[in-house]
Amino acid sequence: MNLTQLNNRAGKLSVARKRKGRGPGSGNGKMAGRGHKGAKSRAGYSRRLYFEGGQMPLIRRLPKRGFNNERFRTVFEVLNIADLERAFKDGQSVGPEDFLKAGLVNTIDNGVKVLAKGEIKIKLNVSANKFSKTAMEKIAAAGGSATVIEA
Repeated sequence: MNLTQLNNRAGKLSVARKRKGRGPGSGNGKMAGRGHKGAKSRAGYSRRLYFEGGQMPLIRRLPKRGFNNERFRTVFEVLNIADLERAFKDGQSVGPEDFLKAGLVNTIDNGVKVLAKGEIKIKLNVSANKFSKTAMEKIAAAGGSATVIEA
């Protein structure tokens, strides 16, 4: 079979887009389905999310509840013990400055938290601002020590 032997499928292949504002005979002339005046008839109009037609929005009708400390929380740089094993040698004492030099963290301004993902087989004396419970256990099991320092 060649491309020249192909026939059209039964029925219309595609539906033509509506040509708005092209005279009264089209059924979509003059106002082009937009109605009269007002913001919704103008070009570039888009209703903002959760707009309720001018009535008081639900989010403003409901009372405020609770307390949110999001702005003031401490966001630690996170580091896993598998990263420590790759970056440092057996018996080393390492802290936040060493993590920064090794490229394991981007900043030490907000402190560093060591998490327990992966395994550690080398003995390291690790100092950080925070440790997960499991990370402390794994470091101790490998013969090292985990020391919490203040930020």
